[in-house]
Amino acid sequence: MRLLRLIIALVVVATSASLHEVNAQSVYNSNNSTVGYVRSDGRVENNNHSCIGYIRNDGRVENSNHSCIGYIRSDGRVENSNHSCIGYIRSDGRIENSNHSCIGYVRNDGRVENSNHSCIGRVDGVTREWAAAFFFFFFN
Repeated sequence: MRLLRLIIALVVVATSASLHEVNAQSVYNSNNSTVGYVRSDGRVENNNHSCIGYIRNDGRVENSNHSCIGYIRSDGRVENSNHSCIGYIRSDGRIENSNHSCIGYVRNDGRVENSNHSCIGRVDGVTREWAAAFFFFFFN
């Protein structure tokens, strides 16, 4: 489950230009409770509005201390901070581990599911790609 959340969250960086089109988006867990926010400048906040990380336009994802925690490449490859492949984001929303086994899905409506199609959270009003990066911070 941790790998799924990591990969799902990192996928957002692949379409970072989309982030600048919105002011902020709320992130919800599977119980529809708000767990955080992502600001238009890439700042990721918890539900108390404390900064917990950043999503950069170049595909780099950082924690609150600006240390790199991963990357999303333009081809959908997801890497950890050491540039080791940990998975893939497919254009249809399928999330795969490094062995190409399905570990989850990000739906067009912002719903994030595990491999059994159980909802683990959602974001409203954003693309499937952005939904994934948010979950890196909130469910890792």
